[in-house]
Amino acid sequence: MAGAAQKTVTLSDLGLTAQGACDARVNAITIDSREVMPGALFCAMPGSNVHGAAYIGTALENGAVAILTDRAGAEMAADVLADSSACLIISEDPRQTLAQTAALFFGAQPEVAVAVTGTNGKTSVSTFCRQIWTELGLEAVNLGTTGVEGAWTYPLRHTTPDPITLQRVLAFAATEGVTHVAMEASSHGLDQRRLDGVMLAAAGFTNFTQDHLDYHKTFEAYFDAKMGLFDRVLPPEGTAVINLDDPKGIDVLRIAEQRGHEVLGVGRSDLARLRLLSQRFDATGQDLRFDWQGEIHLTRLNLIGGFQAENVLLAAGLVIGAGADPQDVFDTLPQLTTVRGRMQLAATRDNGAAVYVDYAHTPDAIETALQAIRPHVMGRIIAIVGAGGDRDTTKRPLMGAAAAENADVVIVTDDNPRSEDPALIRAAVIEGAHRVRTKDVYEVGDRAEAILRAADMLQPGDALLVAGKGHETGQIVGTDVLHFDDVEVASQAVLALDGKI
Repeated sequence: MAGAAQKTVTLSDLGLTAQGACDARVNAITIDSREVMPGALFCAMPGSNVHGAAYIGTALENGAVAILTDRAGAEMAADVLADSSACLIISEDPRQTLAQTAALFFGAQPEVAVAVTGTNGKTSVSTFCRQIWTELGLEAVNLGTTGVEGAWTYPLRHTTPDPITLQRVLAFAATEGVTHVAMEASSHGLDQRRLDGVMLAAAGFTNFTQDHLDYHKTFEAYFDAKMGLFDRVLPPEGTAVINLDDPKGIDVLRIAEQRGHEVLGVGRSDLARLRLLSQRFDATGQDLRFDWQGEIHLTRLNLIGGFQAENVLLAAGLVIGAGADPQDVFDTLPQLTTVRGRMQLAATRDNGAAVYVDYAHTPDAIETALQAIRPHVMGRIIAIVGAGGDRDTTKRPLMGAAAAENADVVIVTDDNPRSEDPALIRAAVIEGAHRVRTKDVYEVGDRAEAILRAADMLQPGDALLVAGKGHETGQIVGTDVLHFDDVEVASQAVLALDGKI
């Protein structure tokens, strides 16, 4: 993909004004001084720990012809800049300037783009958008936690990549014939202005619960970061698709209305234009009855979990908001398939008991997943839960409590302990579970053993939910990433228990 944009442009072409009327020609943009080649624009961004201006000297040595930074960065590098002929661009909001500059540099984007934010459901909603478009005969991708999937595939390191990577990916997707893209908008990405150069037709809001307080510190800051999608990124002529059943839905509605967005509410609320009326569950999925602006529709979803109806309808709203015919969209819904790592059926015991893998890694997500699976299960629900290291510690006991309140059996195991002591993380989760009850709460540190033991407990009519890692194929222990795929491990465990390997 390195050849996505091989060109040379002036700073003025990129809408940049340098000090002293300097107007260099640049052939690349980067935020990594090690990637600077002669002719590059180096963007020295403020960081949480280190300001990028600390690397301006290295960038100049490597041939940077222009530097973009803020006033603090310019002051930090004043000495090396004084001895250089490189153009200096100072921005009051350098991250936003970088995003817009990257968009101009790479140029092409798919014709239609939508983005979705919220604590949970972003991957499912964006994937369902892509599936709907594909069923409509359009070349589409979704972009986020699982990388770029669909008509063109590409791996990503972050849910919302840095603006240079994002714009390069969008430009290359466009050259590959992709016309529609659905993106996840993470709170980190929005806070750091990574999406500000993307032209959106519609934006969606799923829900708001506790997560990422290690980064945002407060609920208010976390919510404000997510609202950047509506009060800054989505243009006034765009459509805001909002889950009005969430307690924060009305707040999002007000923000969208203040911006002049067309609002398409989704949910059970009387205010919803796309209103869920009822659901009927069975062992393989659910039937939905919903109202679209006064017209009643029935449809089948071959998806486990009541919350999937909310995700599907939000995705349908985004596709409609981006210009598709509503009836055409509704006709595609029975063809939607499970999103990888989201309430994914991993294996079935010979006695009929099912094993599901889900990415639920917050207290609310665990509660939602377990409550959603309950109507599909005649017997017990066994839940495997853990918590990640080097992340928000306050949610750990809450996750244990959520599991104990909503599952019949809880097994606490390791997730991604990272640099922390796994036993201490498990202890915090168990403490929360024990606030609810002590019976049928077990600790099994080894994740593979936990899955094997849980699968061995399954009786006819039972179900096992392995929560936390979903689509991930690695377990982070210390600085090592060990191969571990919950779906793969669960499948092997069931085969072994049923004597098939």
